Amino acid sequence: MNDNRFTDHSLSEVHASVDTTRQKSGWKKIFSFIGPAYLVSVGYMDPGNWATDLAAGSKYGYTLIWVLLASNIMAVVLQGLSARLGIVRGRDLAQANRESFPPAINFILWILAEIAIAATDLAEVLGMAIGIQLLFGLPLIFGVSITVLDTFLLLYLQRLGMRKIEAFIITLIGIIGFCFLVNIILAQPSLHLVIKGFIPSLPDAADLYKRDSIVGAIPKETALYLAIGIIGATVMPHNLYLHSALIQTRKINKNHAGIKEALKWSFIDSAIALNLAFFINAAILILAATVFYQTGRTEVGEIGQAHELLSPLLGSTIASTLFAVALIASGQSSTITGTMSGQIVMEGYLKLRINPLMRRLITRLVAIVPAIIFILISGEENIDSLLILSQVVLSVQLGFAIIPLIHFVSDKKTMESFAIKWPLRTISWIIAIVLVGLNGKMIGEELHSFIQGSAHILAKTGVILLCLFFVLLLFYVTFHPWIRKKTEANSIRIHPEFEELPIMKPPVYRKIAVALEFSDNDAKLIETAIGLTQKDSSLLLIHIVETATAKLHGHLTADYETEKDIERMESIVSQIKNMGYAVEGKLGFTETTKEIIRLVHENECDLLVIGAHGHSGLKDFIYGTTIDTVRHLIKIPVFIVQLKD
Repeated sequence: MNDNRFTDHSLSEVHASVDTTRQKSGWKKIFSFIGPAYLVSVGYMDPGNWATDLAAGSKYGYTLIWVLLASNIMAVVLQGLSARLGIVRGRDLAQANRESFPPAINFILWILAEIAIAATDLAEVLGMAIGIQLLFGLPLIFGVSITVLDTFLLLYLQRLGMRKIEAFIITLIGIIGFCFLVNIILAQPSLHLVIKGFIPSLPDAADLYKRDSIVGAIPKETALYLAIGIIGATVMPHNLYLHSALIQTRKINKNHAGIKEALKWSFIDSAIALNLAFFINAAILILAATVFYQTGRTEVGEIGQAHELLSPLLGSTIASTLFAVALIASGQSSTITGTMSGQIVMEGYLKLRINPLMRRLITRLVAIVPAIIFILISGEENIDSLLILSQVVLSVQLGFAIIPLIHFVSDKKTMESFAIKWPLRTISWIIAIVLVGLNGKMIGEELHSFIQGSAHILAKTGVILLCLFFVLLLFYVTFHPWIRKKTEANSIRIHPEFEELPIMKPPVYRKIAVALEFSDNDAKLIETAIGLTQKDSSLLLIHIVETATAKLHGHLTADYETEKDIERMESIVSQIKNMGYAVEGKLGFTETTKEIIRLVHENECDLLVIGAHGHSGLKDFIYGTTIDTVRHLIKIPVFIVQLKD
């Protein structure tokens, strides 16, 4: 049986699973489009953004709200471009990159994307762990370890379908919004000062200019530095990959009118969802401004500090509890979308799909292991510095996602009439320059501090060379589409151009292996195998003895169950021979999958018939997943028969 699990559709298991074509008009039509942007929006309110919002509000009050608004406008534009790519071309960003760049460049871009996703997951792990610690008083390292359990939650949600995942995420967003709404009501901020905060200003810009600091390093205590931090940490690279794939979960009419309608509703979906994210980020900043800045606590910039001081300053014990609950909800919602992004970049860049559980565990362990090591070495009190490091890592990757995206949606050859026009194209490039420039400035500051530090000269040289490599790579990604007008769209297309089919000879299976389980299902397996037989075909019946004694002693086993299995096999073989078919039976021992593979290979079978019960989720752990292992290790076709439990 051919393995057709991989197709050229992004997130193929949920591709076009939400049908928007059935609904002609009304609210049902609108709701059929709404959903993908909410999954994306959680990346704009994840725990990695909380520290900058808290620091900005506590130190400068309401004056930097306009920075949040500006970054939100940038996010709406870029996520709109991402959705446009998925709707018009039917490609996610990783697939589009793979079509356009050489293999070596694609491999590097994949590595960078995976690092960005790991950094994102690290921030989410830390955020959830801090929330658990604040709410229940557990040690931080214990909270980090607990976060591995959400692996199973994601797998369960994936079994339920795309709409259930969207509903779960929207519920978490609602919890976050409710928690901050209550705290804002308790804090009673000044509406006049909040509105004034939308007027662009930098409180200490004049002093910064007088000190000539603008030429060199930007002091980390300034409003400019915090503004850079807010903008630089807003647009997450993985969200651009994610949105271009999630939008393809909607089944649309692939004509001009259908695509135009999908673009309209995806923009509305993005605008609403990302504005909700803006209000939540603004709520964090406003809460910090009201509770800390106006009471003189301008030094509060850490999540733990904020939680500790909220209730005493607001005079309500529920304030800190709601803060911790919102933090946990933020981390949980973000971690689900981060995992889906990991699947998208791996399948898009490498055309490789692995077991969802394995993918989730790898992503989570890559985040948990560094967090645990850092906590053990540096202690819990320095955990916020690890959060900052995760944002710096994200900054490195940002340009490698934004710039190709703008190129793709500007290409008239592939986007046709849906290519973005020059006004939007100009705005997009300005946003790219601002974001890459600000993130470059932040990275430059960290590099300057590192070089001025006490690190070994070889380490400094290595870091400088690595930064130079990234700069050159960014130039290549930026100018490659212009220099090479016609790129080769070769690797992502799994299906080659159609040619006349050659003369085909149907296969003849000389020996068909049948994996029996000695249950009522065996009759269906044998019937299927007999239906596949031809002249001179023979059957090999296989059963694996799974007793503890059999696993220990192998073919030397002589326990009661083994004796009964031998008798049953002889009886089945005799019945089939009486029907006029050539057949033999063999028992295997020890490990099931290895024994099936061994017997098939040793007896030179050319087809295996095996049963599947349709287990999923927890049942996979209880009953095992024999078929997945067998079909990847065996070199002959596998015919899977669906059986009853």
